[in-house]
Amino acid sequence: MRPVAVVAFAQTRHTGEDAGLSETELLAPLITEIKERTGIRRFGFTCSGSNDYLAGAPFSFVSALDAVGAWPPISESHVEMDAAWALYEAWVKLQHGEIDTALVYGFGKTSQGDYPEIFTQGLDPYYLAPLGVDQVSLAALQARAYLEASGTDEKALKQVAARARADGRANPYALHLDDPSDTDEYEVAPLREHDVAPVTDGAAVIVLAAGDRARELAERPAWITGIDHRSEPHQPGFRDLASAPSAALAAAKAGGTAGVQVAELHTQFGHEELILRDALKLGEDVAVNPSGGPLSANPVMATGLIRIGEAAARIGDGTASRALAHAASGPCLQQNLVCVLSGEQP
Repeated sequence: MRPVAVVAFAQTRHTGEDAGLSETELLAPLITEIKERTGIRRFGFTCSGSNDYLAGAPFSFVSALDAVGAWPPISESHVEMDAAWALYEAWVKLQHGEIDTALVYGFGKTSQGDYPEIFTQGLDPYYLAPLGVDQVSLAALQARAYLEASGTDEKALKQVAARARADGRANPYALHLDDPSDTDEYEVAPLREHDVAPVTDGAAVIVLAAGDRARELAERPAWITGIDHRSEPHQPGFRDLASAPSAALAAAKAGGTAGVQVAELHTQFGHEELILRDALKLGEDVAVNPSGGPLSANPVMATGLIRIGEAAARIGDGTASRALAHAASGPCLQQNLVCVLSGEQP
């Protein structure tokens, strides 16, 4: 396997309301920053992740290319999902040996619409979408299934939210949310408002580089020692919602979680952290989402990519020597991508 590393990461200061910026305007400063930081003007490959439903327009990723600069022509691709999967595509491209650098970015503005309703449009069009079941309601079904199967009470969810918000207030890029209140009002039982990721607008950019090029671009590259993606059945009724076997399998295929010191998990709901801790076998000594995670900032289509960037940042600054990043897509942790990073070249 060709050694590939994260050598640069940048993200916006996320907002909880529409700041009047288009997706291109969100991205442009990040692209400029990343080019200046790396000294690269043209990357071997460019790949992005976004969702046309969020923008309300077809091929919205095309206009975002204005921030990158597509002339003279560049080698470019796009995934209609979280940009963590764009990074996966770029990693595969780098494995071919034809290029040495890749630019990956994702962006999303959930302030422009009702995201739970928008999410419904991506469900099975014959059986689920016609029911109008939204993302939060599906997550609540999973939360209830987990609480009953594990014997855990709702206090555990509040503890996850409280820690995430406290960590988020120390992160200049996250939304600085108050501590979870003592209200008993549910959004969808058993999930309260603090158990659900907030509306967030934002974007993120990562640069990958291979071999000697990575060492030239970063003092301490975050080497990707393993990356894998697995999926559950699409229909939530066909699986045990209280567990995430596809996440466990992805972690095993990515090299396992032994020695992981930091884990950045794509948890848009508090109970997902509890499920993933079990699936990934993360002990209490592992720092989970020290950035605050998605419960402090959830720029949809960039959130998973940010998990990889945040984990890589812990490698880069020496906080950790081995870190794990996780990205999810679909209802109830349907799809799971696991990326294991190390300060030591594989």
